Amino acid sequence: MRPRKHKRGHGAEHEEEGGTERWTTSYMDMVTVLMCLFIVLYAMSTVDQTKFEKLRLALSTGFGQTKSKTVDTATGIVVPKKDVGKKGIDTNFNTTNYKAAVVEVNKLTGIEKAINAALTIQGLQSNVEYSIDSTGLTVRLVGSATFFQGNSATLQPATQHTLAVIGPVLNGIPNQIAVEGHADDHFNPAPFPSDWELAAARSTGVLRYLVENAGMPQARIYSSSYGSARPLKPGMAADEYKLNRRVDIVVLSDAPEDVRNLIAKVLAAEG
Repeated sequence: MRPRKHKRGHGAEHEEEGGTERWTTSYMDMVTVLMCLFIVLYAMSTVDQTKFEKLRLALSTGFGQTKSKTVDTATGIVVPKKDVGKKGIDTNFNTTNYKAAVVEVNKLTGIEKAINAALTIQGLQSNVEYSIDSTGLTVRLVGSATFFQGNSATLQPATQHTLAVIGPVLNGIPNQIAVEGHADDHFNPAPFPSDWELAAARSTGVLRYLVENAGMPQARIYSSSYGSARPLKPGMAADEYKLNRRVDIVVLSDAPEDVRNLIAKVLAAEG
């Protein structure tokens, strides 16, 4: 006998056929959800072309690959590989202050030229040396003629003559004047107790001459003593010691400190 087939009702067959298609509906729903997810992700990650171009150019410029035509966000100086380690110009300073320092150097140089021109007329230019730094212009009374005898603060004729020429030029400028006294440390300073008193007497003598004979206003001038602590140079020969018996007249710069600190850079740039 044939096995009996279990008969199913019409409703049962329909239910079985419908179950075989249910997975396709779930799959379509999943694909739809994934598509929406990727659309959202794409929308969130859309690249701003303008910003991307600026970034690309900035990076290229910073690494020295290309020149930017639209933007350059690099700071400082891009040094070519072949120039790495070479000495360059230090630009780490305020441009406005640097320009003011140039003006100040020109001003101090102008005073130097005026003093030197006046001394040249009298044939005394070899008795004075000049230097410019952040303090101002130093007019150094030292040369072939000795301005002071050993252990003495008495102004020699050459000293008085030189001061008589320098005085009118100093009177014509508004700067403060510092008179700095110095001594030679190779001799006993007697009758002075020490080189400090000897150097102080020399600077005071020059100050008094400028005030009493050259008309220098007292409010614009003062004196100080360095004793023998600041020789002209180290290791001086025996015949050079007398050059430390000197007085420095300093025309003080009235520029702001930030400007005065750049004077050395200006002088170095000018060579």
